[in-house]
Amino acid sequence: MPNTNQSTTPTVDQQLTFDDQVLEKIAGITASRVDGIISLDGNVFSEFADKVTAGTDITKGIKVDAGEKQVAIKMDATIEYGKAAPEIFKTTCKEIAKAVEQMTGLQLVKFELHINDVKTKAELKDSQKAGKVA
Repeated sequence: MPNTNQSTTPTVDQQLTFDDQVLEKIAGITASRVDGIISLDGNVFSEFADKVTAGTDITKGIKVDAGEKQVAIKMDATIEYGKAAPEIFKTTCKEIAKAVEQMTGLQLVKFELHINDVKTKAELKDSQKAGKVA
């Protein structure tokens, strides 16, 4: 007779969750790398680096609504004068969706980008020299 000894391994209930701030940070860092986005709700990005200026909160101006498998993200941004807002929107949405899925496994199902200001490069440099937030 063949051995039919079947071991029953207990099923482990597994759940991976993320704090909203983690998702906001992923979205903020990703958006800061998109050409044409100057700031998110007042956080001026450094023109020469892939990060925000020191001391700023990268999650400011970003709201997320996350479920078990999906996430919706809404953000406010200032864009550079002369850049095409629809292209900035498309690129930002695509890059954030990719980053969120790659890092968390969550699917971006809704993305809203509200443009709250437009600044020229001169205005950006003036506000950076003065130490002001855009």
